[in-house]
Amino acid sequence: MDHTQRASGLEYAKPISIGSDVWIGGSAVICPGVKIGDRSVIGAGSVVTKDIPPDVFAAGNPCKVIRSL
Repeated sequence: MDHTQRASGLEYAKPISIGSDVWIGGSAVICPGVKIGDRSVIGAGSVVTKDIPPDVFAAGNPCKVIRSL
């Protein structure tokens, strides 16, 4: 809660990578460090905790591949 402590670098986030032509449904959460492959679709409300390969539909909590596109 202390702004000085937050600004000191005590915590930091890892970047995420979202490929080309990706669709992310509403209220999806993408955790730090995750990569989503090109042309994939992430279902609404999903919590993406691990990398998602290209050309798949993935959804759920935790988000997992449902089928190939």
